[in-house]
Amino acid sequence: MTPALQQEIFKAALRCLLGLLLGSLFGYWLLGLGLGLMLYLVMHLRYLAALRKWFGAPKQVELPEPGGIWGEVFESLLTLQKRNRKRKKRLAAIVSEFQASTEALPDGAVVLGERGEIVWFNTAGRTLLGLRSPQDFGQRVANLVRHPTFTAYYADGDYSSEVEAPSPINTAVLLSYRIIPYGNGQRLLVVRDISDLRRLDTIRRDFVANASHELRTPLTVLRGYLDMMSADADGPLQPWTGPIHEMRAQAQRMEALIADLLKLARLEADGQQARLDVLDVPAMLLRIVEDAKAVSKGQHRFETEIAPDVQLLGRDVEIQSLFTNLIANACQYTPTGGIIRVRWWGDAEGAHYSVADTGIGISEKDLPRLTERFYRVDVGRSRASGGTGLGLSIVKHALERHEARLKIESEVGVGSTFTCHFPLHRVQHVVAAPPPVAQS
Repeated sequence: MTPALQQEIFKAALRCLLGLLLGSLFGYWLLGLGLGLMLYLVMHLRYLAALRKWFGAPKQVELPEPGGIWGEVFESLLTLQKRNRKRKKRLAAIVSEFQASTEALPDGAVVLGERGEIVWFNTAGRTLLGLRSPQDFGQRVANLVRHPTFTAYYADGDYSSEVEAPSPINTAVLLSYRIIPYGNGQRLLVVRDISDLRRLDTIRRDFVANASHELRTPLTVLRGYLDMMSADADGPLQPWTGPIHEMRAQAQRMEALIADLLKLARLEADGQQARLDVLDVPAMLLRIVEDAKAVSKGQHRFETEIAPDVQLLGRDVEIQSLFTNLIANACQYTPTGGIIRVRWWGDAEGAHYSVADTGIGISEKDLPRLTERFYRVDVGRSRASGGTGLGLSIVKHALERHEARLKIESEVGVGSTFTCHFPLHRVQHVVAAPPPVAQS
């Protein structure tokens, strides 16, 4: 029992005793006892009313100092109030610092509530999305940014990636939208202006395509003269046989490089809405493997496992280029006598294409960079074999345009396996026709 509680019990007993004594003097000891208890209750009610009033306006009302149990209660409340004020000031400083830092960001930041309503936004968010303060506070962001791409992204609930859509106030400005969930049902919408970045990408693609087209003509002329000089290599140009042969090889490599650059430029420039066809992948793969055997000239052993009933919804030229590049790479980096396995199958997750070889393999540190343009694991060998360093870049772009992904497994000295995983909605299964019924 605390001293304050003991003091409070003493006060109650003292008042009851005084009331009892006064009542006994007049012959009404029970009435005196009741009056003493009533006075004690009135005192508590007065302190309770003061506490109620203080709760209503703690900054304007001061609590009394009664001592005893009520004194401890009031003192504890004042201590808690001081502690809460310090915590509130600290939180206010943190919020103020957060707002100041986000105000300095070039990207727009919009805080969304549980129902997608706008809680707060910074200056960049106001500029990029045309938001107004305070009119748009409480408005649902889907009602203000109504582009179909963003609306579908917001409604889907899968925020693992970002989407691109025009600004709601200026269609010439292309924005990147990214939603980041946090807290208890809250979300942060990050908006970034990527107009200049996409413009630079377009300029780069146009430059590569135009430069490649312009280089084809002089290279064709150069190849023509080199072919003529090679035909006369047994005559007066015999001392130049070696240099002419090397120049022809380099000209052929340049032509292959330009062809791959143009192919990449077409893949990047073509829209995702290009025509899709149901591709007879088994027949396509059989043709590609036969062509690879002809090029290999018996140096490699080919093994195939191709599901005859699995077809793919896609673009013929891109898929054929993808399949061919992976098989050509396997031939290029597999020594004579090696094995190349080609598989095509379907399951509950989609369709899958893999090319496995028993070649030189790739070190683990090189795997993440294989699809970069012009990246070569073995520069000398790749150039000697005529590689351009663009094959896997073409594969990567073709897969992205078909919503597919590439998985690479490799071990140095053992071999490599390249597997392409296509989504289920692009798979078409062919049902074999029943055999004809004999007529009697």
